[in-house]
Amino acid sequence: MKSRFPALEAPVRRWVRPALWLLVVLPAPWLVAQLLLNQLGADPIDKLERLSGLWALRFLAASLAVTPIMRLTGWGWLVAQRRFLGLAAFFWALLHLSVYTVLDWFFDWQEIWKDIAKHLYITLGMLAFLLMVPLALTSTKASIRRLGGTRWNRLHALVYVSVVAACFHFLWAVKKDIAEPIFYGTVVAVLLAFRVVWRVDRRSSSRTVSGDTKSTPAG
Repeated sequence: MKSRFPALEAPVRRWVRPALWLLVVLPAPWLVAQLLLNQLGADPIDKLERLSGLWALRFLAASLAVTPIMRLTGWGWLVAQRRFLGLAAFFWALLHLSVYTVLDWFFDWQEIWKDIAKHLYITLGMLAFLLMVPLALTSTKASIRRLGGTRWNRLHALVYVSVVAACFHFLWAVKKDIAEPIFYGTVVAVLLAFRVVWRVDRRSSSRTVSGDTKSTPAG
């Protein structure tokens, strides 16, 4: 994959990972500080739950955005940042789930299971998280080598189901103002549409090349 922006590649490659680390880590102490200073409103646990879930969705969407960026720039090395962002999304999703199970329900597993079964948006949120677990566990280069590229790609296609479930979880969890979940849902829809268009275009190109090869006389 040839770089389309060689002048920018070196500085971006140098600073992208430190910048991503800051982006992933800094919201956590900020949220803790707001919680301790009573800056999260009348229902701080609910606010903490919503914000941690929102960061999980942001990083999940960001991981999907890496592939289009790779196609546009020719920077194939960004694939490592895609895995990093996927792990960041899992970290925040785990934090989101921890707030729900520990601070909201105090490990009352019986009531938690009832809540999951009763409310579809919670069911979808749990589905989104569970689908992320095997993706996080197989995010290493060693896992790619062990599974093989084809099997690994098939497994990690679960991210598409996970992010759609997360978007509906967010949408149905919001009682009144749905502008924010609609925004993130639109972003995710565009990123998924890019993949569909790219795959259709790639298949069309492959068929054209195959047809030209067959129609060319030998010799």
